[in-house]
Amino acid sequence: MLQSHYTPHAVECGCDEAGRGCLAGPVYAAAVILPRDYSNAELNDSKQLTARRRTALRSVIERDAVAWAVASVSAEDIDRMNILRASMHAMNLAIQQLTTQPELLLIDGNRFYNETQIPYQCIVKGDATYLSIAAASILAKTYRDEEMERLDAEYPYYGWRNNKGYPTAAHYRAIEEHGISPWHRKSYRLERQLTLELRVEN
Repeated sequence: MLQSHYTPHAVECGCDEAGRGCLAGPVYAAAVILPRDYSNAELNDSKQLTARRRTALRSVIERDAVAWAVASVSAEDIDRMNILRASMHAMNLAIQQLTTQPELLLIDGNRFYNETQIPYQCIVKGDATYLSIAAASILAKTYRDEEMERLDAEYPYYGWRNNKGYPTAAHYRAIEEHGISPWHRKSYRLERQLTLELRVEN
């Protein structure tokens, strides 16, 4: 079971992002403050949950959290500032929207560019360790998936309803056939890397 807190007394805020590895769409981040000693055996890293389970847990998180917020950074801004900076900026935007001021930020991953004055702790695989980070991962993932499904209605060629903008063979084929959309990240490699197999005949 995931841990409820990192420190004995601080008001802690879990932070995570979704969509860094995608070819298209914004990157999303969430910040979540859960009640002290909160318990929920079903909360886990969003990647370990089904889409249906994530959606159900989102309602639970939003109901139970002391405070929560979700923010995004556009594909255009990702191209301008790079994906690492953009994902960290999205986290900061979410933190700044919280209605309760945290005393410690728990950041999933091994680095963070802090735009606040709040102390932070980076935690590798934090979304599988602390409930607040797992909750943030679920919010970021579900809100981003909804956005990609909405964009799929505008640009149905790319299969975003299913691949959510991630690099799949079908997504690459659609780019080759239809070109890129305004939502694609132009700083990313948007064409498939072809591997040539050389046969040596005796």
